Amino acid sequence: MVTEVLAWTAVLAVCVAAVLFGQTARTAPRRRRRSPLGRVGLFLALSGPWLVLLGSVVAGAVTGAWRVAAAAGACGIVAVAVTGHLLARR
Repeated sequence: MVTEVLAWTAVLAVCVAAVLFGQTARTAPRRRRRSPLGRVGLFLALSGPWLVLLGSVVAGAVTGAWRVAAAAGACGIVAVAVTGHLLARR
């Protein structure tokens, strides 16, 4: 029970850090309009971590494997945030 609470607390911390990291994609100085791929990247950088968090909570509730869902959620949040940030820079 304690390990699940600590795991999900860590996932929430990773999600907040990823959202703050995604904010840097929006504040970058731009001279021209974003490409369609850049807009998808901005969406992923800003909203992707929350969607992955929601998906991992649902996966944990459905399967009952809360620690595995937390670990997969943390990895997914980092992957989505970095991918979105890289695409937003295009």
